[in-house]
Amino acid sequence: MSSIYQKLAEIESTGEMVAFCVVTSTQGSSPQKISSKMIVKADGSIIGTVGGGSVENAVIKEALEVIKSNTPIILKYKLKEDLGMECGGAMEVYIEPNGKKNKLFIFGAGHIGKAIARYSIDFGFDVTVIDERENIFADYNKINCKCINKSIDDAVNELSFDKNTYMVIVTHGHAHDFKVLKVICKKEFCYLGMIGSKRKTEEIHKLIAEQNVMTKEEVERLDMPIGIKFNAIEPNEIAISILAKLIDVKNLN
Repeated sequence: MSSIYQKLAEIESTGEMVAFCVVTSTQGSSPQKISSKMIVKADGSIIGTVGGGSVENAVIKEALEVIKSNTPIILKYKLKEDLGMECGGAMEVYIEPNGKKNKLFIFGAGHIGKAIARYSIDFGFDVTVIDERENIFADYNKINCKCINKSIDDAVNELSFDKNTYMVIVTHGHAHDFKVLKVICKKEFCYLGMIGSKRKTEEIHKLIAEQNVMTKEEVERLDMPIGIKFNAIEPNEIAISILAKLIDVKNLN
């Protein structure tokens, strides 16, 4: 019979996001002992148990939120007062997300790209920054991200695209932004956004139509101008508006 750890490894190998729940503390009478474990899938199905009944239902509900947020939590329950369980006692349950991280490909390593990379790591993104300019990554040593210092055509050979892929185009010029877009727009992704003013947005849409680069459906999936709208001016502020959009999309999927 497979252990719960074997089951977890099998699930992780598929890239499926789940929540791993462990009873870390009990007091008095409780339905399960310390170290009892449970895997909760995104559809609410479970493997293992942390006690059944009201406490398990409560943990499953919270675990589904952990899968969405990709953020671990600790739950503490007084079983009778909080959940109406006559056994009384208390339990503490730790829940952590497990599975494939959301990949974030940032095309452009300038001030905005660097800020997005720095902030997005704390929100569960596996970050890769791509830029062909010489010495552009000289000050990236303190950011825990992968850096690819190659042209877009060469870089895509090192990248794998799937439904968990988020892409942000923030390069050093409009022409280069469009070049990147042409290369990656046919790839599989969850989100694709490009920075740009109202005028740039109009110009890019005109180029897309003239060169027949994207289908109507693909154009509708392109988010441009990128970011949650507020009065962002400085690169760090613009990066925060873009990250807010990424989080919004992530938490809806």
